[in-house]
Amino acid sequence: MNLPALADLLASRGLRLLPGSHAVPVELLVQLPDATIVQFTARGTTLRLRTYSPDALTTITIPAECGCGDHHPQTGPSRVTLSRYAVPVEERTLDGELLYGWTHHEAGHLRLPEATPHFFTLLQTLTTRELVGVA
Repeated sequence: MNLPALADLLASRGLRLLPGSHAVPVELLVQLPDATIVQFTARGTTLRLRTYSPDALTTITIPAECGCGDHHPQTGPSRVTLSRYAVPVEERTLDGELLYGWTHHEAGHLRLPEATPHFFTLLQTLTTRELVGVA
């Protein structure tokens, strides 16, 4: 599975994979049907899902390398990301050390196909909203 395939899977469940998601190490930004943003990360021995309000997203513009404007535009492409000031509304974790005996950075070594079921497991634990079609 790659990010485009995951985006299709999420879309079939009414979810939207946002730019800024990475397959290695796994970091997903996903918009839920109610516009809430969830961030899933696999780092160290922890799998973490944080929820954010829709206004936590921001757009940053990457400056051009030389920035002179003679050869390249003054500004580069835009990227969607979480604001550095965003505060999670909720957080859910799976402790890989406790559950799977992980001792170092096993979560960070998970590939996207291995991490995706953990994403859905954590997503199902959210209690503040109803997630239609996420099972």
